[in-house]
Amino acid sequence: MNNSMRSFALHLFVLAILVVLFFTVSEYHSGNLARILVLSVYAMGYNLLFGYTGLLSLGHALFFASGMYGLGLAMQHLGTPAAPAMLVGLISAFVVSAVIGFLALRTSGVAFMIVTLMFAQAGYLTILLAGKYTRGDEGFVIPQADRAIGSIDLSQSDTRYFAALILFAVCFLFIGWLVQTRFGKTLVAIRENPERARMLGYDIQRHKLLAVIISGTLSGAAGAAYALLFGYAGATFSTVQYSIYPLLWVLLGGAGTTIGPLIGAIFMTYLIDISSEYTNAYMLIAGLALIFLTLFAPHGLAGVLRKKWLPWLP
Repeated sequence: MNNSMRSFALHLFVLAILVVLFFTVSEYHSGNLARILVLSVYAMGYNLLFGYTGLLSLGHALFFASGMYGLGLAMQHLGTPAAPAMLVGLISAFVVSAVIGFLALRTSGVAFMIVTLMFAQAGYLTILLAGKYTRGDEGFVIPQADRAIGSIDLSQSDTRYFAALILFAVCFLFIGWLVQTRFGKTLVAIRENPERARMLGYDIQRHKLLAVIISGTLSGAAGAAYALLFGYAGATFSTVQYSIYPLLWVLLGGAGTTIGPLIGAIFMTYLIDISSEYTNAYMLIAGLALIFLTLFAPHGLAGVLRKKWLPWLP
């Protein structure tokens, strides 16, 4: 079995586990997992840019919020049904990521990180200033009756879980395929040595721009799905905090691995969930866990798997 087949089998195995989990865990945990699956798609988008291309962004909350508000505003003010509104969210994230990528990629390194942060802050302030439509910090709730595609009510726990799983599966398999294509391998080459990649004739800027667009669109898909499945769109999701979360998930799970974002999102979510039952200083525990993992597993949990047992892990 070659590496591509092993990778595909691994991805199918992960999806099979997620299907089985729905039938074996409590409703509380299935609800938690539905949220984790959506946020894992957000982390996948971030991982494509940071883990595979080597571009550190602190503005990904802007893409997440673009998808969320693209869908939410279309449903709230235009009466757009759920499925077309989801498409509006995707288009919004695509356009915003294309514009931001075109402008931000005029810089590099730390400057790129700062510029993306500034754009994200500008997006956050725009949401607050447009409070007449977005309701500012308060945000708005998407009515349960509107959260349906045809006869499928996405506000119900079972349909919500499988809708999140379908979105995750599509993005998971897409990323698994993408990173093994010539384009994906070129992104890794750019991450490792951009000057050598340029010397070999690759258009570095074009590949980086495409990476930003794909990354931002995936993140926007997660934002739109979050609003649709959980019925809320708020300015909180466009803050710096929500730009840092996917970075943490990717670092914990393993940057530059396809399963890293899922592992990181599960680990951090349940670490905070469990520790908050015992202490109000649960973020301190999460911070200590991050420090220890950074010291003893600098490549993340999936990175350890790749180094010790699964060298073919994509």
